[in-house]
Amino acid sequence: MTKLVCYGVRETEVPFFHEINKKFGYDLKLVTLGLNHENVKEAIGAEAIMVRGNCKADRQNLELLKANGLEYLLTRTVGFDHVDLDAVKDLELKCARVPGYSPNAISELAVSLSMMLLRHTAYTVNRTSQTNFTIDPFMFSKEVRNCTVGIIGAGKIGLTTAQLFKGLGANVIAYDVFQSDVAKEIVEFKDLDAVLAESDVISVHMPYIKGVNYHMINEEFIAKMKDGAILINTARGEIQDIDAIIKAVESNKLGGFGTDVLEGESAVFFKDFKGAALENPSFQKLIDLYPRILVTPHIGSYTDEALTNMIEYSYENLRDYLNEGTCKNSIA
Repeated sequence: MTKLVCYGVRETEVPFFHEINKKFGYDLKLVTLGLNHENVKEAIGAEAIMVRGNCKADRQNLELLKANGLEYLLTRTVGFDHVDLDAVKDLELKCARVPGYSPNAISELAVSLSMMLLRHTAYTVNRTSQTNFTIDPFMFSKEVRNCTVGIIGAGKIGLTTAQLFKGLGANVIAYDVFQSDVAKEIVEFKDLDAVLAESDVISVHMPYIKGVNYHMINEEFIAKMKDGAILINTARGEIQDIDAIIKAVESNKLGGFGTDVLEGESAVFFKDFKGAALENPSFQKLIDLYPRILVTPHIGSYTDEALTNMIEYSYENLRDYLNEGTCKNSIA
């Protein structure tokens, strides 16, 4: 029986790992914390490990595990920048990712953040939680059906988000360098400047491509947006210049900002800093600007369907390696 050690398994995820494993029969060991230089010893002697985005699948850890029997490295994520691919190749490990998961998981969060900012619900509930039930001018809002929503990145997630907004009655336009025929049936494509100028809500769903779109959302990008528009990013933190966004919210150029991702987010996400200031002044400023800025700690894929998809794909990847010696989702 193949021993598989899974890192970064939250309490709510444990039953999913065990239930899905009934079809595969791996010798499972579940570790709560993400892989680090201390708990790497939990996987000594295992043929396979499964990691997530906050894990350190670096050379130090992989060399130690390889010397103690590791053959397969699975990441239950689409992205794999947390995996040292050079080390994977040098150590002749077999490594695979998941090709995708429920796009609704990300899309629903994007729509939720958008509606919270559009209808000022976080602001309002915060007041009523303090027994203030008065209504002020800031609570006044447009209905989403009277808004234009711009989708940046019209892949599976972007198009699912577009469909959800269209279901609410919004006018939806989009920008993408690749305009598929399927996408054209759902959205009206326009050039980037037009999407920025016309949209009351911008929802970003593009991948981060090193050297291509780093800090694409910057002062110039925001300057082209409609005054008072809402900006949502549930994609990658590297594509946004946080300081430029903060400046735009403070000046009221942006009506609100919602994000599930931050550049350098591993310094704060999945950690409790209650009662203490954050070391990164920009991160602290984001929190100080609540409820005009809403931050969620990378929970876009934290749903029952997305989790099931990620675990099943990872289990299948290992099965393919074991049975066939190869895997269609291999990344090294």
